[in-house]
Amino acid sequence: MTQFDEHEEEEKPLDPVMEGVRRKMVKLQLISGSIMFLMFLAVLGSIFYKLTQDAETTETVTSGGLSVPADQPITATAQLPTGFRILSTALSGNQLLIDGVTVEGVRKALVFDIAVGRIVADITLGGN
Repeated sequence: MTQFDEHEEEEKPLDPVMEGVRRKMVKLQLISGSIMFLMFLAVLGSIFYKLTQDAETTETVTSGGLSVPADQPITATAQLPTGFRILSTALSGNQLLIDGVTVEGVRKALVFDIAVGRIVADITLGGN
Protein backbone atom coordinates (compact mmCIF):
# COMPACT_ATOMS: atom_id res chain seq x y z
CA MET A 1 0.00 0.00 0.00
CA THR A 2 1.07 3.53 -0.54
CA GLN A 3 1.91 5.54 2.49
CA PHE A 4 1.14 9.21 2.57
CA ASP A 5 3.55 11.68 3.93
CA GLU A 6 2.32 14.03 6.58
CA HIS A 7 3.04 16.89 4.21
CA GLU A 8 0.79 15.51 1.50
CA GLU A 9 -2.15 15.03 3.86
CA GLU A 10 -2.11 18.63 4.96
CA GLU A 11 -3.72 21.06 2.55
CA LYS A 12 -1.32 23.62 1.23
CA PRO A 13 -2.51 27.22 1.26
CA LEU A 14 -3.37 28.69 -2.14
CA ASP A 15 -1.37 31.49 -3.58
CA PRO A 16 -3.08 34.92 -3.31
CA VAL A 17 -4.23 35.01 -6.96
CA MET A 18 -5.96 31.62 -6.74
CA GLU A 19 -7.47 32.53 -3.36
CA GLY A 20 -9.02 35.64 -4.98
CA VAL A 21 -10.46 33.52 -7.81
CA ARG A 22 -11.87 31.04 -5.29
CA ARG A 23 -13.55 33.84 -3.29
CA LYS A 24 -15.08 35.30 -6.46
CA MET A 25 -16.42 31.87 -7.45
CA VAL A 26 -17.94 31.31 -4.00
CA LYS A 27 -19.56 34.77 -4.13
CA LEU A 28 -20.94 34.09 -7.63
CA GLN A 29 -22.30 30.74 -6.49
CA LEU A 30 -24.06 32.35 -3.50
CA ILE A 31 -25.59 35.09 -5.67
CA SER A 32 -26.85 32.70 -8.36
CA GLY A 33 -28.17 30.30 -5.72
CA SER A 34 -30.06 33.16 -4.04
CA ILE A 35 -31.59 34.24 -7.35
CA MET A 36 -32.66 30.67 -8.13
CA PHE A 37 -34.23 30.37 -4.67
CA LEU A 38 -36.17 33.64 -5.16
CA MET A 39 -37.42 32.49 -8.58
CA PHE A 40 -38.52 29.19 -7.06
CA LEU A 41 -40.46 31.08 -4.38
CA ALA A 42 -42.06 33.24 -7.10
CA VAL A 43 -43.22 30.14 -8.98
CA LEU A 44 -44.63 28.60 -5.81
CA GLY A 45 -46.37 31.89 -5.00
CA SER A 46 -48.00 32.08 -8.43
CA ILE A 47 -49.18 28.46 -8.18
CA PHE A 48 -50.63 29.16 -4.72
CA TYR A 49 -52.32 32.31 -6.06
CA LYS A 50 -53.93 30.41 -8.95
CA LEU A 51 -55.13 27.63 -6.65
CA THR A 52 -56.71 30.02 -4.15
CA GLN A 53 -58.59 32.14 -6.70
CA ASP A 54 -62.35 32.15 -6.27
CA ALA A 55 -63.85 29.87 -8.94
CA GLU A 56 -67.12 31.84 -8.82
CA THR A 57 -65.66 34.99 -10.35
CA THR A 58 -67.33 35.83 -13.64
CA GLU A 59 -64.86 36.03 -16.45
CA THR A 60 -65.59 37.31 -19.92
CA VAL A 61 -64.02 36.28 -23.17
CA THR A 62 -63.64 39.05 -25.72
CA SER A 63 -63.55 37.98 -29.35
CA GLY A 64 -63.65 40.59 -32.08
CA GLY A 65 -65.63 43.15 -30.08
CA LEU A 66 -68.02 40.54 -28.68
CA SER A 67 -67.88 40.03 -24.90
CA VAL A 68 -69.06 36.59 -23.80
CA PRO A 69 -69.65 35.78 -20.11
CA ALA A 70 -67.80 32.63 -19.06
CA ASP A 71 -70.69 31.25 -17.01
CA GLN A 72 -73.45 31.55 -19.62
CA PRO A 73 -73.75 31.48 -23.42
CA ILE A 74 -75.04 34.30 -25.59
CA THR A 75 -78.61 33.73 -26.77
CA ALA A 76 -79.75 35.10 -30.12
CA THR A 77 -82.45 34.25 -32.64
CA ALA A 78 -81.96 34.60 -36.39
CA GLN A 79 -85.26 35.37 -38.16
CA LEU A 80 -85.10 33.25 -41.31
CA PRO A 81 -87.69 33.43 -44.09
CA THR A 82 -90.68 31.09 -43.67
CA GLY A 83 -89.95 27.66 -45.11
CA PHE A 84 -86.23 28.40 -45.51
CA ARG A 85 -84.30 25.13 -45.75
CA ILE A 86 -80.74 25.31 -44.41
CA LEU A 87 -78.12 23.55 -46.53
CA SER A 88 -74.97 24.55 -44.61
CA THR A 89 -73.58 27.01 -42.08
CA ALA A 90 -70.16 28.53 -41.46
CA LEU A 91 -68.84 30.70 -38.63
CA SER A 92 -66.21 33.42 -39.05
CA GLY A 93 -65.53 35.63 -36.06
CA ASN A 94 -68.88 37.06 -34.97
CA GLN A 95 -70.68 36.30 -38.22
CA LEU A 96 -72.60 33.18 -39.15
CA LEU A 97 -73.15 32.37 -42.85
CA ILE A 98 -76.36 30.43 -43.45
CA ASP A 99 -76.68 28.86 -46.90
CA GLY A 100 -80.11 27.61 -47.88
CA VAL A 101 -83.10 27.50 -50.21
CA THR A 102 -86.37 29.44 -49.90
CA VAL A 103 -89.84 27.97 -50.47
CA GLU A 104 -89.78 29.36 -54.03
CA GLY A 105 -86.56 27.43 -54.73
CA VAL A 106 -84.28 30.48 -54.70
CA ARG A 107 -80.88 29.80 -53.20
CA LYS A 108 -79.80 32.41 -50.64
CA ALA A 109 -76.88 33.12 -48.37
CA LEU A 110 -77.76 34.96 -45.15
CA VAL A 111 -75.13 36.54 -42.89
CA PHE A 112 -76.15 36.73 -39.23
CA ASP A 113 -74.00 38.98 -37.02
CA ILE A 114 -73.97 37.68 -33.44
CA ALA A 115 -72.77 40.99 -31.95
CA VAL A 116 -75.55 42.95 -33.64
CA GLY A 117 -78.14 40.19 -33.22
CA ARG A 118 -79.66 40.37 -36.70
CA ILE A 119 -79.14 39.35 -40.31
CA VAL A 120 -76.79 41.89 -41.87
CA ALA A 121 -76.72 40.53 -45.43
CA ASP A 122 -79.30 38.77 -47.63
CA ILE A 123 -77.59 37.47 -50.75
CA THR A 124 -79.47 35.76 -53.57
CA LEU A 125 -77.36 33.17 -55.35
CA GLY A 126 -78.06 32.58 -59.02
CA GLY A 127 -76.37 30.81 -61.86
CA ASN A 128 -76.63 30.26 -65.60
